Order: sequence, then structure tokens, then C-alpha cells
Amino acid sequence: MTVAGRASEAAGHRRAVPQTALLVGGLVLLAALAVLSMGVGARHVAPGEVVRALFDYRGTDDHVVVRDVRAPRAMLAVAVGAALAVAGALIQTLARNPLAEPGILGVTAGAGFAVTIGSALGLAAGQAGQLGSAVVGSAIAAVLVAAVGRRSPLRLVLTGVALTAVLSGVSLGLRLMLPDTFDVYRFWSVGTLAGREQAPLAWPLTAIAVSLAGALLLSRALNALTLGESVAHTLGAHVGRVRIVTLVLITVLSGAATAVAGPILFVGLIVPHLARRAASGSVPWLIGYTMVLGPILLLAADMASRVLLPTGEVPVAIVTAFLGGPMLIWAVRRYGAGSL
Repeated sequence: MTVAGRASEAAGHRRAVPQTALLVGGLVLLAALAVLSMGVGARHVAPGEVVRALFDYRGTDDHVVVRDVRAPRAMLAVAVGAALAVAGALIQTLARNPLAEPGILGVTAGAGFAVTIGSALGLAAGQAGQLGSAVVGSAIAAVLVAAVGRRSPLRLVLTGVALTAVLSGVSLGLRLMLPDTFDVYRFWSVGTLAGREQAPLAWPLTAIAVSLAGALLLSRALNALTLGESVAHTLGAHVGRVRIVTLVLITVLSGAATAVAGPILFVGLIVPHLARRAASGSVPWLIGYTMVLGPILLLAADMASRVLLPTGEVPVAIVTAFLGGPMLIWAVRRYGAGSL
């Protein structure tokens, strides 16, 4: 190995040490927030009692609340937060647009349209029906956007925006004409984790876990893609295949998260921005950081949603929107309106 090669390898090792420390610190913070979140709410449970409920269950009222309600809700927050954050990092990398977010593929609009149609036909009366309708709608919308806009990142963004506008308009018209449909949609459209932990979550959570693993495996190929298509081809990356797989992962991650929790905006926009500087231009590190920071953000927002009002809970989507608005303004000022 040449002197320059050894110097480059040493510099890479020096960068990896603090990045690993940051990732481990994030995992510790995530575990601490998960324990705290299981104790916050109308019934306060001390952190020590939460740990006992998880590992030494005795059937007390506190233990029942932790095991049956708050632990599944914390697990849901972790899964949804990671899914939305990683989907945001993937779409920003693929579209080469720092202001892109998962909803740009029409996933959210497709899910909302499917829930509206399903409720009008009587197919989305319960949580299971809403979940199934949202998954199908998000997948169909993403496939349409990918089929039309697959040739370039700009066409992909424009197609997603156009389809979102069309589906949102049609959905609104149907809800105005059918009051019962509006009632069903209103419950689903409030992005929240409250009550969603009781829905059948085995398949969505499994799909999210598999897709997160797929994102990690794909991250090195995406790293080459950030250098440009010609360079990626030179490095041996199959650009077309990478794009298709990335679109599939974005669809599954954002579609499953939206289906189980409703539309929760800005997580896919905020978290990649927070993680990008620490990742130092590395897509694998970016995916790793967003996979940890997304759950941290959603757990913190969910805890805030339980204590902001003394009379009840605030939907977690309102808390993330409150955080995401200023973040979007900052991003536009930093990157310029030309990135939109």
C-alpha cells in the first residue's frame, strides 16, 4: 500500500471512531427514552417500576399499563420513527434533493385516497380495514409515480407532486359528499400513536424491519450513486436496479408507517438533516444515524403529546409539525428555493 493509501485509511479510521461513539450514544439515549415513555401519561409510572414490569411482571395495575399499552406503543413509535426517517434519507439521496420527504412519492395521498374509497364501500370500518386499505393505496400510488417518473429524479418529484394533488382533491370531494366516509377518514387521518398499538401490527412491523435491513444493505450502492450516474457505472453499480430497489424500500417503509399511524409529516425531512453533518457524506452512516434519530424524535414527540394538555392528548403529528415548520424554513434558507 502506498503512503497516500495508508494515510487515507488512517483518516477514515479516525472518522469512524467518533461516528461509532455517536451511534452508540444515540442507542443509549433511545433506550432511555423508551423506558421514560412507558412511564409518562395520565398514570405516572416510575422508571424503576417500568423495568420491573418488563422483566419481572407481577400483574399489578402499573405493570398491566406498561406491558399491555405503553410497551407496544413505544415499540410502534420506534418502528414508525425509524421507517419515516430512513425513507426520508433514501428519497433525499435518490432525488438528490435535500428538501424531499417520503410523501413526495404520493404515498400519503394514496393511503388517504384508499381509506376514503374503502370507507365509502364499507371495507374500512375497523382498524384492520383501514390498515389494509392504506397499505394497498400507498403501494399503488408509489408504483404509478415510479412508473411515470423513473427516468430522472426531477420527473419523479414532479410526478409525485401531481399525483398527490389529484388524489387529495378527489378524496376531499368524496368526503364532502359522504359524511360517514368523512368520519372514518377523520379518525385515520389524525397522525397519532394513541390506540394504534391495539391494531394488528405483525405484518407492518415485519415489513418495516425487513426494509430497514434492506436499506442498510443498499447503502453502499447508494453511496456510489451520489457521485453521479457515470461514476456509479464505473464503480460497478447497477443504477437502474438500485433506483428500483430504493423506490420499493421507500414505498414499504413510508406506506407501512403511514398505514399504522396515519400521516405524520416532517419526520422524514427533519431527521436526515440532523444526521447528515455527522454522517460526513457517507450514506451508510446516514442510514444508521437516521435509524436511531427517527425513533428518538418520535418518542420525544409522543411523550410531549401526552403532557401538553391537561385534558387529553395532542396528536403526535401536531407536535412533529410544530417542530418541522421551522426546520423546513431553515432548510429552504440554507439550500435555496431552487431545491424545491
